[in-house]
Amino acid sequence: MLICHSSLRGVVELLRDVFSYDVSVGTVFNTVQAAVAPARECNLAQNLSYVHVGAHDEIFQCGQPVLVGVDALSTYCYLVSLEDHRDADTWGVRLLELKERGFNPASVVADAGSALRAAQAEVYPNTCCRSDVLHALLEVQEVVTKLENRAYEAMASCADVERKRARDKRRGRHPSSWVQQLIKATKRQAEAIALTDDVALLKRWLHYDVLGLAGPSHADRLALFDFIVAELEVRSPQGGHVLQRLVTYLKGQRDDLLAFAAQLDGDFATLAATFAIAPEHVRELFAVQTLAIDSPQRWRRDAPLRRILGERYFPLSQALDAVRRRTVRASSLVENLNSRLRSYFFLRRHLGNDYLTLLQFFLNHRRYLRSERPERVDKSPAELLTGQSHPHWLELLGYTRFTRT
Repeated sequence: MLICHSSLRGVVELLRDVFSYDVSVGTVFNTVQAAVAPARECNLAQNLSYVHVGAHDEIFQCGQPVLVGVDALSTYCYLVSLEDHRDADTWGVRLLELKERGFNPASVVADAGSALRAAQAEVYPNTCCRSDVLHALLEVQEVVTKLENRAYEAMASCADVERKRARDKRRGRHPSSWVQQLIKATKRQAEAIALTDDVALLKRWLHYDVLGLAGPSHADRLALFDFIVAELEVRSPQGGHVLQRLVTYLKGQRDDLLAFAAQLDGDFATLAATFAIAPEHVRELFAVQTLAIDSPQRWRRDAPLRRILGERYFPLSQALDAVRRRTVRASSLVENLNSRLRSYFFLRRHLGNDYLTLLQFFLNHRRYLRSERPERVDKSPAELLTGQSHPHWLELLGYTRFTRT
């Protein structure tokens, strides 16, 4: 790969500042290569039994797949592997390697990729592979967008017929064909708008009532999900293959999409028994906590709960906050990691696993300078995973950091 002189000079200056000795362009490659072995050793030494919820995905670089795995709670990246294929055998080999290092999560979140799921079922037959809620909602939104475009086309066609009819009327011509065309165009417009509105409404129900974090019980969500799919199926003759494909997709993903709701039911039942209160009060407080802090509805619903729970209100709130943080519905964290990886990939045509080894080490051991989660600030993903501190990532590689006296 060709690197411009200014970029290479920047790398040299960075190395000079970091390592506190003079370095020439010819030593950059050797310096980087010397760090590969200790970085790989550190990566492989990490005990992965700490991973509670894994998130798996694939990213491509110049047509080659890179298999990615990340802990959804600590952001620790335990898998970044450049492969020739992304079939079930390749995923299976990598999962077996992770299993030897203690990887045994309570659940895994992934998209609907058949190879990934086949390997997961083979290596971890008793581990639930949840479907990514985000991908499901994007599938539904894509259908809604296509139906909206069809509705706009029908509206434009109807307006065009009306304009031509008005033009002929001004010229003193009154052909009956325009009337028939306008009746048909108006009917198509009304049907297209009604179909779009119905599917958009069903999408909102699916988003907020069925797949939302706070909501009814698992059994009720299953019933609502089936109702929504049935309503979509009824309208599939109008929507064509686009809507029928969505119905098939949702039917196949139902149980995996709603697996998080079953976990919530179990957590709520446990808390209800611990605090000796009715399960519906636990669910209601959980729903209240998900509302915006400035929402008037939040405080109207919160006041009765404070009276009912009394001194149990605060400890139960803390327990429910912990439940919320560990409930994973989407593989958005691995998608976020993919976007970060892409920023490191775009200057390179060929990656190589040595480069990925260094990148994985750096991402896992560099401390966050800022984060929306206060508990992550000034901690690395490795520290968040294990709860144990470690030296600066340069010191882990055997270098001495430059200090000013």
